[in-house]
Amino acid sequence: MGDRRGTVYRIEPNGEPRSFCHLEPFVAAYHLVFDRDGDLLVSVPTLSSVDAVYRINRAGDVNIFVGGFGRPQGMAFDTEGNLYVTEGLAGDSGVYRVTPEGSVERAIAAPPLVGLAFDGRGRMILAGKSTVFQLDWRA
Repeated sequence: MGDRRGTVYRIEPNGEPRSFCHLEPFVAAYHLVFDRDGDLLVSVPTLSSVDAVYRINRAGDVNIFVGGFGRPQGMAFDTEGNLYVTEGLAGDSGVYRVTPEGSVERAIAAPPLVGLAFDGRGRMILAGKSTVFQLDWRA
């Protein structure tokens, strides 16, 4: 979990939160997802028109994973290891696919989105400000 000042917390086995790392302060919720290697990916939507998705290793070291998004928010991995990121900045909003090699392409043009998940059948679930969409998605 994170707070608006930029601290990401790890919950210890005893239930206590402990500061794990620090990122930019944000204007919306952090969105978190773990990759296959156990690294934590975090989207940090700010007031800037260009934001990044960060990768945090188990030691708490923070690096930019991929940049150039306008308010990145929801994230999820497909079964092929591609990361999908929703972008919430009007004008270029939609869903972007980031391949394991790091190439980025817009997969879906859509109104600003805030959430993303895949279900067990490969369907993509997208959340907007007031609507939830379900797509039968095969990349």
